[in-house]
Amino acid sequence: MLQHLNLLYQIANKPTRTIIGLMSGTSLDGLDIALCQISKSGLNTKVKLLHFETVAYDTDFKNEILSVFAKRSADLQKVCLLNAWIGLQHAQMINQTIEKWNINKKDVDLIASHGQTIYHAPKILHRDPKFGNATLQIGDGDHIAHQTGIITISDFRQKHIAAGGQGAPLAVYGDYLVFSKLGENRIMLNIGGIANFTFLPATINPNEVFSTDVGAGNTMMDAFVQRHFAPNQYDQNAMLAMKGTVDEALLEALGQNDFFEKPFPKTTGPELFNLDYLQKALQTLPKNQLSNEDILTTLNQFSADMIVSAIQKCLKTNQHYTLYASGGGMHNPLLMKRIADQLPHCEIKTTADLEINPDAKEAVLFALLANECVAGTASEAQKNQDSLAFNVSMGKISLPH
Repeated sequence: MLQHLNLLYQIANKPTRTIIGLMSGTSLDGLDIALCQISKSGLNTKVKLLHFETVAYDTDFKNEILSVFAKRSADLQKVCLLNAWIGLQHAQMINQTIEKWNINKKDVDLIASHGQTIYHAPKILHRDPKFGNATLQIGDGDHIAHQTGIITISDFRQKHIAAGGQGAPLAVYGDYLVFSKLGENRIMLNIGGIANFTFLPATINPNEVFSTDVGAGNTMMDAFVQRHFAPNQYDQNAMLAMKGTVDEALLEALGQNDFFEKPFPKTTGPELFNLDYLQKALQTLPKNQLSNEDILTTLNQFSADMIVSAIQKCLKTNQHYTLYASGGGMHNPLLMKRIADQLPHCEIKTTADLEINPDAKEAVLFALLANECVAGTASEAQKNQDSLAFNVSMGKISLPH
C-alpha cells in the first residue's frame, strides 16, 4: 500500500503525466482509448493527444450491455456480473491497444475510466421526491487496475452527484481548462447518444461558463436504424434520412416534453429519449402513413432543432460565436447542415481545428479529470465561482495490487 501511495505522490509531482482516457458512451459502438500527455493542472493545464483508437464492441458485448441498459427493470444478478466482466473486457482492450502502440506500460501513469453507463436517473426525470440525482456506470476500476497493472481512476460521476450536481455533463471542466480563448466566444458541442454543449465566453470569466445536456443526439436515430434498417447500426452519411421528408406534425409532437423547458444546466439520457418516446409521438398523429425514411429524417431534424434551440438561448446579438463539434453526430452531414443553417451567427468547426481529434475528445476530457484528481490544486479563479465541476475532485482510485 505504501509503495503505491508513494508512486501516486511521485506521479502527482511529475511535470508531465501520461494518462489513458477511456470513454464508452450510450451509442455502445466501442471503447474510445486516448493516450494523453498532460502537464501541470488547473488553468495551466496543457494536453497533447499522442494516440487514439476506438476498439469496436462485438455483437455479444453489445447484447450483454443492452440486456440491462436504460431499463427500469433489469436482472440484478446480470448487473452484478457485468460490473466485473466489463472491467475485465476493457482491461483486455487496453492491454491489446498498448501493445499495438508499442508502449511500455511502465510509461503510463494512470488510466481514467468513465465506465459504461447503464442507467441515468437525475431527479428531473425520475421525479420521486424521496430521492435525489443518481447515475450508474459499471466496469469496475479495480479489475482494470489489477489486469493492466496501472493505477486506475474511475466512477467520476458519483462525486459530482454527492456534491449536489446531476452527474452530467462533466465536459465543462476540461473544456474550460483546455479550450477557452480570450476574445472568442466558443460553443463546444458534443453529439453522442445525447447532445450536450459547453459555453465558453470570450471574457474567459468562469462565472459565465456552463455545460448542459440539450436532448437527443444520435440515440433515437441509431435505435430506429437498428430496428428498421438492420444490419445497419447507424445512418452512415445520412444516406437513409436524405431519402425521406420531414413530417411537421411528428416533429411538433416530438418536441412536446417539459424537459425542454427546464433551466440550464440539466441532464438526460436514453431513459427518456428512446423508441418508446418516438412511439408516443407517433400515436398523436391522426394517421401514421409515414415511411421509415420519413420518420428517420424527422428524428434527424428533431435532434438538430433541439440542439439549436438550446444554443440560441446563450447567444447575444451582434456577437460572433465559433462552434466546435465533436462526437459521432459530427459525422452526420445532414444533421450538421441543419444545425449550421439555423445558426448563421456561428462559425462551424470541429475540435480538430484545436488539435484534438473530435472522436477522442470525451476520452481526453476524462484523462484531464484524472489528472486533476491526483495533481489538481484549485486556483483562486476556480475557488471563486460556482460550477461544481471546478470545485470538486472527481474519481475513485484503484491500485493495481
